[in-house]
Amino acid sequence: MRYFIELAYHGKHYHGWQIQKTGASVEEALEKALSILLKKKINVVGAGRTDSGVHAKQMFAHFDFDEVIENILVKLLNAFLPQSIKIFRIFRVRADVHARFDVLSRTYEYFLSLGKHPFYSDLSWPWLYGPLSMEKMNEAASILMSHSNFSSFCKAHGENKTYTCKIYQAQWCREEDLLSFTIQADRFLRNMVRAIVGTLVDVGRGKINTKDFVRIIQAKDRKCAGTSAPASGLFLTKIRYPENIYL
Repeated sequence: MRYFIELAYHGKHYHGWQIQKTGASVEEALEKALSILLKKKINVVGAGRTDSGVHAKQMFAHFDFDEVIENILVKLLNAFLPQSIKIFRIFRVRADVHARFDVLSRTYEYFLSLGKHPFYSDLSWPWLYGPLSMEKMNEAASILMSHSNFSSFCKAHGENKTYTCKIYQAQWCREEDLLSFTIQADRFLRNMVRAIVGTLVDVGRGKINTKDFVRIIQAKDRKCAGTSAPASGLFLTKIRYPENIYL
């Protein structure tokens, strides 16, 4: 039987979702806990691979287990796992459903705090380098939805077979001294959101304009885009699946 597990995690102390040869990962912690509690070697497959230091408000993974899983397992996992990982629920899905390949869309949010803020330091990019024009950043962000090749925002030497993504939403909002950037797409390339944010911030500070931003996209060259924003401000916030995956 195939099960989905829904969870969240604070990424500060992890080298990303995927198991690494060196450094702790969320996937490793989850597999270890499940294997101990279910008394069987469990392999999990995540909905994506967040980078080192990136957080998730909503993440899904699937695993296979031959027996019916009781609701108590969620409580046991939360007691077993570190404080930085929270399990919300475990539920059965169709046997052919894949946590990664059946995703319809993913949504990320990036947080940037305007100035020094002691409570945002682990969860945002503290911006200390002058004013930013959110109007110009939103003007540039809207351009993303009319393009499909995002090679310029992909980490070099990746394993991508294609650089094509369909972006459904890209928008900055402000609440007091915190800026948030929301981006939704059918798929994302490695380091893509952080590279886009870093380049949009260059627009906001007046280093480049919207015409330059278009040229960066068209160049299909990572060297043309801005510096990647710090991982601390990035959250995976929503993953959408077809309704028919659920039993």
